[in-house]
Amino acid sequence: MPELAEVEFFRKRWALAGTGSLIRRVHVNADRKVFRGTDVTALQRAVTGRPLGASQTSAKQMLFRVGDSGWLGIHLGMTGELFPAPATHAPARHDHLVLFQEERALVFRDPRMFGRILFHDGPSAPTWWTRIAPPILSAAFTVDALTAFLRRRRRSPIKKVLLQQEHFPGVGNWMADEILWRAALPPARPAGVLTPTEVRRLWRECRQVCRQALAVIAGKGNQVPSDLNVGIPSSWLFLHRWRDGGRCPRTGKPLARATIGGRTTCWSPARQGRK
Repeated sequence: MPELAEVEFFRKRWALAGTGSLIRRVHVNADRKVFRGTDVTALQRAVTGRPLGASQTSAKQMLFRVGDSGWLGIHLGMTGELFPAPATHAPARHDHLVLFQEERALVFRDPRMFGRILFHDGPSAPTWWTRIAPPILSAAFTVDALTAFLRRRRRSPIKKVLLQQEHFPGVGNWMADEILWRAALPPARPAGVLTPTEVRRLWRECRQVCRQALAVIAGKGNQVPSDLNVGIPSSWLFLHRWRDGGRCPRTGKPLARATIGGRTTCWSPARQGRK
């Protein structure tokens, strides 16, 4: 499932191509479950003739403003992606939302339909956007707040806790493994037994992994890589975690895998302990 940096990668694909241009017509697969809870007719009517405006990413979701009062929310689910296409684009079976502009088409494609399209027309941001937890890179993500959150989930494995979006928005499976590997913390350790030094190290690596992932995977400024995995350093766990016989890039020792907190987890026993 796309995580914080991958979501930003796809947001920039649409934003860099189509921001400021009018949406001349809209294609939807109205009966698909990606539109559950959304008034598709109202969406089509509201965005047609309006320009695509500013956009942003929060957690695993993205938001595009449309005109002065349109709020178009997109969650990619497991297989969703956004990309620009020629204005002559003929929507394929899994192209559930296509915004046609004069010079291009902006396509949302989702073969497995675990994603979601939301729309709100009004002067204020909808609750489905405002209720998202503050970003890890914001001032609200403090050591004290992290400590309190870990205490409330003291019996849960720290890997499972890192996947809880109410405090770690945008962190998914690979980012959680990367954070714990860098922080040298065993993924199965109960969250409540981390020492103050370990909590501070975890806080630091949460922010560092988010910052670096955004810069490398989503690109800097108005630059977006041609592919999600272009430029990822071999010094990250990311490039080794699914290789059979993979080795820790810091110790050179074998990596391990197990299901922890309901998710397949990779870690380095030599660096992080057995679990």
